[in-house]
Amino acid sequence: MNAPDSALLDAAASGDTRAVCAALDAGADVGARDAHRRTPLLLAALGDHVAAAEALVAAGADPDAQDDRDDSPWLVTGVTGSTAMMRVLLPAGPDLTLTNRFGGVSLIPASERGHVDYVRAVLAQTSIDVNHVNRLGWTALLEAVILGDGGPAHQQIVGLLLDAGADPAIADGDGVTPLAHAERRGFARIAALIRAAG
Repeated sequence: MNAPDSALLDAAASGDTRAVCAALDAGADVGARDAHRRTPLLLAALGDHVAAAEALVAAGADPDAQDDRDDSPWLVTGVTGSTAMMRVLLPAGPDLTLTNRFGGVSLIPASERGHVDYVRAVLAQTSIDVNHVNRLGWTALLEAVILGDGGPAHQQIVGLLLDAGADPAIADGDGVTPLAHAERRGFARIAALIRAAG
């Protein structure tokens, strides 16, 4: 790897926006890859280095470039829950149908992890498929119930998903619905929200 590319990857990973711009000016490839095929933009997204990401997007960085774990800058926003990074990447035209190694779109890990602000923003500002089913046979609604803790954040997320058109009739691979999962786990408030939507 040449020196400018290496400098760009290091600068993006550390969030040093000035060094990012200097490396680009020195001829670094905005699509350079590290040993795990991570691009500078993916490294910036992983660290939630918003200003560095802005500089990379302005230079034409690809929000969909995936690494050896199938992570991309856009998909990582669902994991970190960074609405600021999400908004930086939107003008770059990310592929909302791109999936991670579990076959999920960015909405699914965000719902699982309780990232209320991200879920609200991505539903309001994009046309992401609220009923996308991943390789586990789970939608965002199922993940919020099965992997969530039933607390206020996951209650809000379930409400947001249902308001956005999440289908409570979509069951998991064993035929168990979100309502049944909520009842089994003793999530009374979430069960009530699903019943009301159904």
